[in-house]
Amino acid sequence: MEAFAIATGLVTLAEIGDKTQLLAFVLAARYRRPGLICLGILIATLANHAAAAALGTWVTAHLSANTLRWGLGLGFLAMAAWALVPDKLDDVQARSASTGWAVLVSTVVAFFLAEMGDKTQIATVALAARYNDFVAVVAGTTLGMMLANVPAVLLGDRLAHRIPTRWVHGVAAAVFAALGVATLLATPNWLPQ
Repeated sequence: MEAFAIATGLVTLAEIGDKTQLLAFVLAARYRRPGLICLGILIATLANHAAAAALGTWVTAHLSANTLRWGLGLGFLAMAAWALVPDKLDDVQARSASTGWAVLVSTVVAFFLAEMGDKTQIATVALAARYNDFVAVVAGTTLGMMLANVPAVLLGDRLAHRIPTRWVHGVAAAVFAALGVATLLATPNWLPQ
């Protein structure tokens, strides 16, 4: 129970203000399908954190800190560029053209990729090693993600008609670009040298 409680609290706090909250807001504003978006977040988080607990140790043991830093930094910059790509359909057409499966798959893929190399993924690896309780750690970190991101989905869904999607995309691009630059310039102390 201790592993579950610590994992839940740690990830909830770590995710407040994280890029995944912004992603949750963007998805809610675009698709306005909060139930499917929340389900997508749950699926992506379970898959990502299970993979982190199982494979994260191998990755950090076999890749240099510099390789991880460059991969993450360039990935954030690529996400910034992608956030600026305008939709080909206007918002009403995009929402009506988005099937439930498209919304769910988009959310799963976006959240899974956004969590790659993120602090919660690293925390999941560390917590699984510390407590040696795979199920409690994955369940706790997943609950923490849901506690932090579901309110962002619900808020995004309610405010979507008041905030221009173009503005949200610009803010998202700026945040991802800042994360990319910061990652490329930083020395990652949490990775093996």
